[in-house]
Amino acid sequence: MSADTDTDADARAQLIDLAEEFYEQFEGGDVPTMRIPTRTKSNIEYDEDKNVWVYGDRESTRTAKTISGAEKLLKATYTIDFLARQLDQDRSSTLRELYYLSESWDVDEAQFNSQDESNSLIEDLEIVSEVKREDFHMRPEESGAKVMGPLLLREQTNRGDREIHCQDDVGQGGYQIPNNPDTIEFLDNDAEFVLCVETGGMRDRLVENGFDDEHDALVVHLGGQPARATRRLTKRLHDELDLPVTVFTDGDPWSYRIFGSVSYGSIKSAHLSEYLATPEAQFIGIQPEDIVEYDLPTDPLADSDVNALESELEDPRFQTDYWEEQIELQLDIGKKSEQQSLASYGLDFVTETYLPERLDEMGVL
Repeated sequence: MSADTDTDADARAQLIDLAEEFYEQFEGGDVPTMRIPTRTKSNIEYDEDKNVWVYGDRESTRTAKTISGAEKLLKATYTIDFLARQLDQDRSSTLRELYYLSESWDVDEAQFNSQDESNSLIEDLEIVSEVKREDFHMRPEESGAKVMGPLLLREQTNRGDREIHCQDDVGQGGYQIPNNPDTIEFLDNDAEFVLCVETGGMRDRLVENGFDDEHDALVVHLGGQPARATRRLTKRLHDELDLPVTVFTDGDPWSYRIFGSVSYGSIKSAHLSEYLATPEAQFIGIQPEDIVEYDLPTDPLADSDVNALESELEDPRFQTDYWEEQIELQLDIGKKSEQQSLASYGLDFVTETYLPERLDEMGVL
């Protein structure tokens, strides 16, 4: 039996065990329930042993005592049955397809009202079963994230394994990160560090200027809020190849959260922080002090930006001297700035001056 087959069998067994718990509660005369950690920033805490943020002890309960609770458990049961059959048949589906597939289920109350609802249930099942959705054969919609740099890897495909060099064997777009990066085997690399980049425009600027080649960098396009596959690959590059990870974003509160999801883990997937987060990642994005020092072109902070920054001051993941100092400065100057604002000093400034100086200060170069 292959490792993949073992994983599928284990995932299916965990799902069946979860369904059996409902039946055992019925047989014991108890109202069926399912307990889930509360997914809020007030219920995350730092695990010093694992060096990541995880859920605390607060829980919410799905119970059949109420109509809405009974419907949630009914939907969970139908979804478990679907996922178990999917694993039996060695098939896969997307999160979007699951939402539409539910319309064919014979009980109206088991059907999802929105994709957010079906996505949330898959996350619930991940938590209570301790099985990743990738092992359920559930795929997100295409993330579009890519890698460019001196890395040779072997990728599993439906047509067999293939070796790919992430510079020599790809075009300007780079290597497309698969939905499950654990199917990748790292064969060889000449990389010195990983540079995760928020925007496509900045990623293209770095590649066009040959930043990956000149500095032996693995440039990873985050594509905005990074997908799980992107975060997982980034963590593997750090853990398995011992590469420093840096995150280059815009200078606004939403971009700081992008860094946070790479480094600290996101609130909605705190149960997977050990699998997805790279606590050693360093922020190299546009800092509020850069806005002042370089006199960068800016936009005024909107009310939503101010509220987000104030919320981050209360977020345990951002309660460090560095982040408190930068956020307070940004609130004081009332401005935000984009990565591309560095072009006010010329198209080569970011690759010839800004990034090399920042990387040198951080001890990466």
